[in-house]
Amino acid sequence: MGAPPGYRPSAWVHLLHQLPRADFQLRPVPSGFAPQEQEYQQALLLVVALAGLGLGLSLVFIAIYLIRFCCCRPPEPPGTKSPQPGAGCVTWSCVAALLVGCAGIGIGFYGNSETSDGVSQLSSALLHANHTLSATDHLVSETVERLGEAVRAELTTLEEVLAQRVELVAAARGARRQAEAVAQQFQGLAFWRGVPLSPLQVAEEVSFVEEYRWLAYVLLLLLELLVYLFTLLGLAKQSKWLVMVMTVMSLLVLVLSWGSMGLEAAAAVGLSDFCSNPDTYILNLTQEETGLSPDILNYYFLCNQAVSSPFQQRLTLSQRALTNIHSQLQGLEREAAPQFPSAQKPLSSLEETLNVTEGNFHQLVALLHCRGLHKDYGAALRGLCEDALEGLLFLLLFSLLSAGALAAALCSLPRAWALFPPSDDYDDTDDDDPFNPQESKRFVQWQSSI
Repeated sequence: MGAPPGYRPSAWVHLLHQLPRADFQLRPVPSGFAPQEQEYQQALLLVVALAGLGLGLSLVFIAIYLIRFCCCRPPEPPGTKSPQPGAGCVTWSCVAALLVGCAGIGIGFYGNSETSDGVSQLSSALLHANHTLSATDHLVSETVERLGEAVRAELTTLEEVLAQRVELVAAARGARRQAEAVAQQFQGLAFWRGVPLSPLQVAEEVSFVEEYRWLAYVLLLLLELLVYLFTLLGLAKQSKWLVMVMTVMSLLVLVLSWGSMGLEAAAAVGLSDFCSNPDTYILNLTQEETGLSPDILNYYFLCNQAVSSPFQQRLTLSQRALTNIHSQLQGLEREAAPQFPSAQKPLSSLEETLNVTEGNFHQLVALLHCRGLHKDYGAALRGLCEDALEGLLFLLLFSLLSAGALAAALCSLPRAWALFPPSDDYDDTDDDDPFNPQESKRFVQWQSSI
């Protein structure tokens, strides 16, 4: 099948599409996009499970490292208050890990924005396609209604006025048959009427899901940023309680990072499979959901010289019928108007209806051409397979950097906390403060001496 204008699968699509896939029994699974098949669903779930395995291994590594640190370090001499050697290295390694995590947050914001832009482009294309289909349906309904009114009113009146001339009544009846034929042909042009699948509904559902996805990632990014900033503040202030709280929060964010990584990886793999050959899947899905004929779907999905318009015959017959009506009305105006003055008003009304119908006909020809809907299809694919996929890859990089930075920080924070100098709850109090215990003791001694 032909690719939409301006869309070509990117190198990332080819690379991700070529990755091997397997189900839960580790049997190979074809990389064709088939979300309805159980084996393919298991292959994507296995990608998510790999992220869970990475989370488990990182937690085991952190636990082993901390157990070794707590149980195998040499005892400190009593009364030692000087910082141990390597304290600065531990602190700065933790700071470096947190700064890498902050850089990852910037990448995450960019990836979240790119993904949102791609989905917005998809929604815009669906809305534009819905506008084209709705305009076609509206023009057909308006034209058929106008022609029906002309047949019921003006042509009936004209036949009554011209009842004395048999040849003129025959011409009016011929115009009636041609108008009914045009209305019948026009009704077959509203091919989307009665179809249960609405592009507007799909666009609204996509926008609804994307709104919550975007918000969830913004909250995750802000949470990680706050954890990094408060951790850096705790290291700068050498506050043990703040570092301890941020250690627990870092563990929570580490779990969230690995979870988001699994979802992003599965979404990227599935999207690459779809984008490698989207025409086949979309064509089959649309035919299944709408029940439209393959000729109509192939015309709009391919839109090339090899596929002729399925509406060409109806349009040709409608154009011929409109030309015949126009000729018959001109003949009636020449022959009947001088002899029957009362026929002038229905003839003028019929001429106006014919002009409006011809204008609607030309608009329908433009709307029914495959270029418009095929362009919307290409825009939707570019938004989904270029911007959205690129955003997912940046989000995947963010999750990877975040998981690595948090793992390094979780290994360094307990060591940095242990190397902090002994804290005194009253270190920061003023010596001249009467509520200072040392100052209160001196005051008691001074009173006893008096």
